[in-house]
Amino acid sequence: MSTTATGSTVTEAVARARTAGAPLTGRRALVTGGSRGLGREIAIAFAAAGADVAIVSRKKDACTGLAAELAEATGRRVTGHGAHVGEWDRLDGLLDEVEDGLGPVDVLVNNAGIAPVYPSLHGVTEELFDKIVSVNLKGPFRMMAVAGRRMAARGGGAMLNISSMASGRPTAGDLPYAAAQ
Repeated sequence: MSTTATGSTVTEAVARARTAGAPLTGRRALVTGGSRGLGREIAIAFAAAGADVAIVSRKKDACTGLAAELAEATGRRVTGHGAHVGEWDRLDGLLDEVEDGLGPVDVLVNNAGIAPVYPSLHGVTEELFDKIVSVNLKGPFRMMAVAGRRMAARGGGAMLNISSMASGRPTAGDLPYAAAQ
């Protein structure tokens, strides 16, 4: 049994996050970067509020493991998917896969992101810069385009883009990350 960032089990976190009346019953949420950290907590909160949830990250095993725990703790349909949001051409297929399992996505949470450590600003390679921009900017943009087209055709939905304080207060240690936020 895994624990959350606060050291709680998934079941304990669900009990804390439960809301009266399960306001998200009948909704389906896709959470990128959902296997750990803030994304994990978001996935737990959505399921505790009654939503069915697709958990997405590069680590499929972590996603499917959390999905099983969360489904057991909440009784919701929860699926795990391995995908790299920086791989632009993969995202249509990812959404197809999620919707085949859960139905149409109502809520997109763009949470995946990377903030690698580098020795100096001058030491940031073009390859590293492109990787940061791909995951933190291009990926969320593409996810919004793909999901947004589908949501609009069904009459609407919601998109949440998780950002960082670094976007407003960058330092030399996080400039590429801050720029992509």
